[in-house]
Amino acid sequence: MTMSKGFRYGLAGLAAAVALSAGPAFAQDTEAAAEAASTVASPDVQYIFNTLLFLIGGFLVMWMAAGFAMLEAGLVRSKNVSMQSLKNIALYSIAGIMYWLVGYNLMYTGVDGGYMGSFGTYAFDPVGGDALDVGYSTASDWFFQMVFVATAASIVSGTVAERMKLWPFLIFVVVLTGFIYPIAGSWQWGGGWLSEMGFSDFAGSTLVHSVGGWAALAGALLVGARAGKYEGGKINPMVGSSIPLATLGTFILWLGWFGFNGASQLAMGTIADVTDVSRIFANTNLAAAAGVVATTILLQVLYKKVDVTMVLNGALAGLVSITAEPLAPAVWQALLIGAVGGAIVVFTVPLLDKLKIDDVVGAIPVHLFAGIWGTLIVPFSNADTSYSTQLVGIVAYGVFTLVVSFVVWFILKAIMGIRVSAEDEMIGLDKAETGVEAYPEFSRG
Repeated sequence: MTMSKGFRYGLAGLAAAVALSAGPAFAQDTEAAAEAASTVASPDVQYIFNTLLFLIGGFLVMWMAAGFAMLEAGLVRSKNVSMQSLKNIALYSIAGIMYWLVGYNLMYTGVDGGYMGSFGTYAFDPVGGDALDVGYSTASDWFFQMVFVATAASIVSGTVAERMKLWPFLIFVVVLTGFIYPIAGSWQWGGGWLSEMGFSDFAGSTLVHSVGGWAALAGALLVGARAGKYEGGKINPMVGSSIPLATLGTFILWLGWFGFNGASQLAMGTIADVTDVSRIFANTNLAAAAGVVATTILLQVLYKKVDVTMVLNGALAGLVSITAEPLAPAVWQALLIGAVGGAIVVFTVPLLDKLKIDDVVGAIPVHLFAGIWGTLIVPFSNADTSYSTQLVGIVAYGVFTLVVSFVVWFILKAIMGIRVSAEDEMIGLDKAETGVEAYPEFSRG
């Protein structure tokens, strides 16, 4: 996704579609249809359809917040369900405010080839106004970009679940959504130095998912593993509260991803754009499906059992993998990219356990490792990119996000502590942090 401030106005076919729908006479007149197809739709029509794409895509990505909440609530133990739900609605709200307060301008008001934008709040269109010069409502653009920020924060939430205090986590979300993510995003989508270099990340395999993954990894390293997870020289499973809830969350995320990737086309005012959005939808769905199938087969071959939580993450890994380039791949390429994403989950979840890095929901394999894979493989289907430039971008985002996130987590740990007490962890964060007892229907944990 090239998050620039202007839109393509060429290649319009909307006038042809309107003419063809007017009656049988038009449908039968191929010469008239060809003439209409070469006619550029009016700026008003393009403005309306471009804005509509942003709004539809935005509320689909917003719905992903519900998906993350359900997925995390299902994968944590019952004594921590309320805490995860609280964190998810709080982080979404903080992300929205911070992205208006400082984030959007930091991301989009810099100079070409720069490293960050400027400080200041974002101003929407006046009541009844328009922005025909840029081709879409500025408020719709802000809304669409804002929901991406919340996604990055949601990734962190699941990794550090069940042992991190509420307020240090929320303070970190303020920094991540207001500063870390926008500055990193400006390097590519804001026309910054990586964009000038030719780095490509269509909808955010690295800019959103890997950034969230790196931030989550830093938090997991500093907060440590859950009590009892790696005791006795073995890995002790900690069963989540509800597999149906986690499965529902995965399906919601899958649905939201069509807005995540599809609306990243950034324009719907031409036949070419609408055709490309449709192709993005298809490739996105195929990659997720391939992630599921690959994960299922590998689990059966390697372990003789198919773990449903791994399969759910296989679907998400397929989605993350295709996000860096969902338009260019042929069907077989989309399937391969998604399948490798699923395989990454199967092999890296046990790796993290061997390293004693406790990732409660598997967000690091899904969003960080699959995000790296998806970004690196872009030249496989997009000849306008290069592997070396993609690697430079991956390393740049990794170093920046990991180091800055580690510093922020470290400061929070030194000043106020980031981990709950052993007693609070034992009784559960629902009771210790929110005052809510575990729900009777979720009695395990």
